[in-house]
Formats: sequence, C-alpha cells, structure tokens
Amino acid sequence: MQYEQVNKRFDKTKGFGYCVAMQIITIKDGKEKQLLRHHPWVFSGALHTPTSALETGLGRVETHDGAFIAYGWYDQDSHIPLRLLSWNEARIPDESWWAQAIAESVRRRSSFFQDKAGGTTTFRIIFSEADMLPGVVVDVYGTMLRIIISARVAWDHRDIIVSTLDSLLKPSLMLITIDSAFAGAEKLSETTLYYQDGQYFTPAKRLDPIRFREDGLYYEVIPGKGQKSGFYCDQRENRKAIEPYAKDAVVLDGCSYTGAFSLHALRAGSKSVDLFDSSDPALRQALVHVHINQDLKTIAEDSRSKVTTTVCDIFEQMRVIPSDHYDLMILDPPKLAQTKAQAEGAQKAYKDLNRLAMQKIKNGGIIATFSCSASIRSEQLRMILAWSAKDANVEIQILKTLGQAEDHPIRLSFPESEYLCGYIMRVLR
Repeated sequence: MQYEQVNKRFDKTKGFGYCVAMQIITIKDGKEKQLLRHHPWVFSGALHTPTSALETGLGRVETHDGAFIAYGWYDQDSHIPLRLLSWNEARIPDESWWAQAIAESVRRRSSFFQDKAGGTTTFRIIFSEADMLPGVVVDVYGTMLRIIISARVAWDHRDIIVSTLDSLLKPSLMLITIDSAFAGAEKLSETTLYYQDGQYFTPAKRLDPIRFREDGLYYEVIPGKGQKSGFYCDQRENRKAIEPYAKDAVVLDGCSYTGAFSLHALRAGSKSVDLFDSSDPALRQALVHVHINQDLKTIAEDSRSKVTTTVCDIFEQMRVIPSDHYDLMILDPPKLAQTKAQAEGAQKAYKDLNRLAMQKIKNGGIIATFSCSASIRSEQLRMILAWSAKDANVEIQILKTLGQAEDHPIRLSFPESEYLCGYIMRVLR
C-alpha cells in the first residue's frame, strides 16, 4: 500500500479519529476527467492502483501524475468500489464531515419545514449523491424519518447519519432500511432498523400508522410496510399539474399505488376514477386514503362512490379497457430499467403502454405519462411518445413537460440524479 500524510480515517474495529497513514488510490491516465468534474462514481476499470493493495475505507484519490482529485471511500464489496466524497483537499471526510453534509442538506430544505399553512409535511431531506451523500436517501413523513440505504459506504456510516438527524430534527421515529434493489449488488442483507429515544429497538407489535399531508391532502404509512419509502413525494408538483384536466373527467390512474394522483383528480371534481395496480395492499391503502380525505372534507363527500380498484398488470389491462371511455389517463409505471443494459427493453415497454393509451383514450383526451428510469431521459421519452403516436395513428400536442420535485435536486455533475420525467399531452385523431 502507498501512504500519504497521517490523517483521520475510519476503521470498523477502532472507529473514527485514530491516526493512520491514508491510502493513496491512483486513477488510470485518461479516466480522471469526469472525476475532476465532480462525478462521484469510480468503477474498477478506472483504478490504476491494484485492488489487492487497497483496504475498505478512506483514500486520497490522485491522477496518474500525483495531482489531487478528491477523497473517496473504497470498498471492494460494493458494485461501485470507489465513491468520491470531498473535492476539497483541506477537508477530509471524517465523521464531522458527514455530520456537516447531513446538516447542510437538511437546511437546504428549510422552506418545507416552514410551511405555515401545514399543507405539506412530507418531503425529501437527503437525496444521496445529489446532496453529496452517497447511497443514502431520507424522507420526512410528518414526525417520522425514513432512511433508505443503497450503498455500503452509507451503511458503514449509519450511526452518524442517525445520530445527526436525531439531533437536528428530534423525530418521533426513524426507520433505516436497505434498498432491496441494491442489496444484492452491495452484498448487504435486507434489513429494517427502528430508532427512537436515542436507541435502536425491535417493535413488539405492528406500529401505528403515521399520518402526514401533501398539498392539503392526507396520507398514512405504516412504519415498516410498503414499497421502499412507502410514499413517493417526487411527484408532488406533477400531481397538482393534472388537476386542471380532471374536472368532470372520467379518469384512469394506471400504476396508482396508494392513490395520490387519484386524490388530486377527485379534489378537482372528476366524474369517476379507476385505479389499476399490481399490488392489492396498495389499492386497499388507496381506499383508506379516499375515506380519510372524504371524512376530513378535503375531497367531495361522495368520492368513494366514484372510485373503483382493480388488481392487474397494467400492460394487460390496457388491452381490455373500453375505447373512447376515458378523458384523462395517468400512466406512472414503476422503474422499468434499473440499468442502461435494460434500457432497450424498457423503451419497448413504454412505447407499448403509451400506444395503447393513445388508441383507447377519447379524441382530445389528456394523457399524463411518466418514466422514473434514470436511463430513459426526457428526450428519449419524447421520442418514444412520437413512435407510439405514429403506431397509434394519432397526433400529439405536448402541453407540459414534467420532472421531479425540487426536494429531489438534479446535480449537474451527476446526471444520474435526474431520473423522473414526464409529459402532459393531448391526443388528436
């Protein structure tokens, strides 16, 4: 191993802060350009230093001629073995660096905490690499925090993440889970930890639901249940965007999950809303949300009578729905491409889904369609829609271009942070 000056670093047995020479990690000539532009991921093919000479932990990352690039965290068991943390040579990313980065990320969302009307109490306060904190996402649900970990480096630093958030926000409960989509790649076991009153604990029984608000509508999550975060606040602005098209409309909510788009359609005065999803528990929770909001009078008193739910595969269901029945269709499928290698198959699936919608919707009808696959860019989705329109023999008018909410910022040096794109379009025959 090569050595640099004595610095603080992390060791699983000794903890933070003891003094040891920091390992130097050299990047192959020609592989440093993106890293100097602050892209945080380094794959094994870019490493000049033999992996046999490296240990899990901090390293000083240098060009082939010895110039400083950044400090990074190396872990050979991660599918991204080197993750860059700090490009400031004077700022070593030790425990205090993590605490400061977490605090700064939270403070950047200060406007959400200051919502005087209380219309929204759910939002994202850490968005992994977009907030310079690799492999960790944190969402607020009322008084609860949900921490989702997708990288070994974040798992190794889970205690400082938890203690810092606890000190800053004093939540009633924190859940820490391993993202199932990355558990295998990161060689981590799918785990859920519970933290309350300064300590981890194991619940003796199912915890009570946590209620929260988004744009004046009410939702609930049961801690430890539901997909990933339990609620997707990245669509906040897009849900509001469909309301003008929902008044007096017959609405299809495809891949509805727990019904957030449907609640906005009902609030806007839709005639009826059909919810389709592959998850029966999600649809049952959607009906709970309808009842909650109906009781609290945030939607009309007869809203439940306007709603139907169907457990189905949306791609199969779109083939059997009636033609010329729906005025508004909302298509928000789950991530169809986890990697670039899956992008081609995802493009075909998005094309098929949107073609069917264009064929079935009323003339002049509105489709709000989305992709949450980072490998499908906005321009690509637009091209897919053009292909779909050609095959459906319709004309399309793009009315609005949509993306992820502002608490899910896009870091320009890390284009992978832009993952949600969508369009509101009118279909003309």
